[in-house]
Amino acid sequence: MSDNKVRLQTQPKPEPGQQPNYAGLMDCARKTVAKEGFKGLYKGMAAPIVGVTPMYAVCFLGFGIGKKLQQNMKTMHLVILFTLQLFNAGCLAGVATTVIMAPGERIKCLLQIQADSGTKKYAGPMDCAKQLYKTGGIRSVYKGTAATLLRDVPASGVYFAVYETLLLKAAEYQNKARKDLNPGIVLTCGGLTGICNWVVAIVPDTLKSRYQTAPEGTYKNGLRGVFAEIMRESGPKGLFKGLSPVLVRAFPANAACFFGYEMAMRVLNVVFPN
Repeated sequence: MSDNKVRLQTQPKPEPGQQPNYAGLMDCARKTVAKEGFKGLYKGMAAPIVGVTPMYAVCFLGFGIGKKLQQNMKTMHLVILFTLQLFNAGCLAGVATTVIMAPGERIKCLLQIQADSGTKKYAGPMDCAKQLYKTGGIRSVYKGTAATLLRDVPASGVYFAVYETLLLKAAEYQNKARKDLNPGIVLTCGGLTGICNWVVAIVPDTLKSRYQTAPEGTYKNGLRGVFAEIMRESGPKGLFKGLSPVLVRAFPANAACFFGYEMAMRVLNVVFPN
């Protein structure tokens, strides 16, 4: 689904009287499978898969640190911080993960769109990283970092604030402790959280994908140039390209993520009770 998102976000504006490369999510998936096989749907995923474990470790660590930094003598005894504090802690987590996310996103997007260009410039993630570094140094590898921050900081804030709030309300409604909530509640809260996250993230993600895959020098004004081009070509709806595939993926992916997190925390609390 990530592959379809990037293809939809970066497809060029059709010439007058011509149809776009992809009419929507299903059309994009169908054409990708017909041209490249099912493996085409997973193009460029090696880079984010390699980085996903440390990324989530840093993400949840940043969230924990963010909560600790906001605790004072009056609130230290509270188990749940206020929603604004949760949002702030989530924003810190978004900053922390950008170091890992930015180059991974750049490499993933370039690998995903090269099939549509008709040329195979990169043999794989490592080759892509080497070529980027050779031609533009570390700056080229991290192209789009500001856009990644623009996406991940508010989206991560919403991500954690929504999840913790939903779980708190569920625990209050069922009159149970958080650790006693059944897996179905955890999965539902995690899935809804993922949807809320992408509703916030999709606009800056569209800007990021377009910017990271453009040839050097295309957008001299950076993200402002990308925004102006999209608005000129497609209007506001162009900023939400790729929303359908990420929403389809968001619920199960984030349900599994938070379920794994809760199970890990329960095990750790048994092994290390203090």
